[in-house]
Amino acid sequence: MQDNWWKINSEIRIDTPFLAVYEDRIQSNIERLIESVNGETQKLRPHIKTHKIGEILDLFKTYSINKIKCATIAEAELAAIHEIQDVLLAYQPVGVKKERWISLIQKYPNTSFSTIVDNLDSAKALNKIAKENDLKLTVYLDLNTGMNRTGISIHKDWSALIYEILELENLHFAGIHIYDGHLKGYAEERIAAASNSFFSINERIETIEQKLGYELKIVAGGSNTFPFYATQKNIECSPGTFVFWDSNYQIHLPEQNFEPALVIVGTIVSKPTNATFCIDIGYKAVASENPIDKRLVILNDENLIPTSHSEEHLIIENKGKNEYAIGDTIYAQPYHVCPTCALYDSVQVVNAAHQICDQWQVVARSRKINI
Repeated sequence: MQDNWWKINSEIRIDTPFLAVYEDRIQSNIERLIESVNGETQKLRPHIKTHKIGEILDLFKTYSINKIKCATIAEAELAAIHEIQDVLLAYQPVGVKKERWISLIQKYPNTSFSTIVDNLDSAKALNKIAKENDLKLTVYLDLNTGMNRTGISIHKDWSALIYEILELENLHFAGIHIYDGHLKGYAEERIAAASNSFFSINERIETIEQKLGYELKIVAGGSNTFPFYATQKNIECSPGTFVFWDSNYQIHLPEQNFEPALVIVGTIVSKPTNATFCIDIGYKAVASENPIDKRLVILNDENLIPTSHSEEHLIIENKGKNEYAIGDTIYAQPYHVCPTCALYDSVQVVNAAHQICDQWQVVARSRKINI
């Protein structure tokens, strides 16, 4: 049933729309990730924003993946609850997040936490709150290689900022963080652009390491540039989407041989015309930041084309000859899986026999767990 890998034959009935995840495909994607770094799992620090699920963190540990990257305090806490050893918050704590960060570190002393900074004022603020709480916080310098979202530009004297951070007694400077999600195009283009930036950065890092007397860590890349960083020594790679994959990366990152492992399951609820029908996969069921042709792909039939979208409804034009009735099940692959997963409280787990066998909670979709 490879052609219809997404079809669920379970007798368990779940109200739609819901997310189905396929455990054999998730495991296969993790194994392919590990193969990409020649089995060196210490090079892997997956981003958990894609799934936000504790059972997947437990699965990571069975493959000796014990480090993660995250973007929210809730994600960091979920990782600590599931006893991930090393958690990097790749989001500079500002305002109330500083207090939450301290509370998290105090609540989970067996987890090694770190975060990023990109300016001296933020570093000083973290140093101050660390001193007030008798802590030493681990930080990375966030470098901007052209995405222009966060980080200090690599065209500035960022090494000078490192030396200023080193003067702050309650901070431990661990290394460099790079996210270059702006790099698009063919694999060769992405790799060339990433390497141009990285090799100039690395030269300066080597000089800094000689002065410091210890080796700096480098956490770099996401899915787009994973093929490059996976081949570099002493780099921790941070792809996230690999665990579920999606239509966007299936199209634009064809060199990465991951399999789609998540679908949205919906139902035809109306047939307003002979050529159209309505399904229950609205804005609230799939990430909708893109134009309608880049929100989801209907898996049942390539002739089913989304034409109109609202909060609870998606209108599909049937350009083929297959007939569909009210109540029929529709399976769709999201274009952008990360924010799609965050729309659901839980996912249904489908086994190799195409049966629903479990339900996992998307715990860290919440902005707060305990802290």
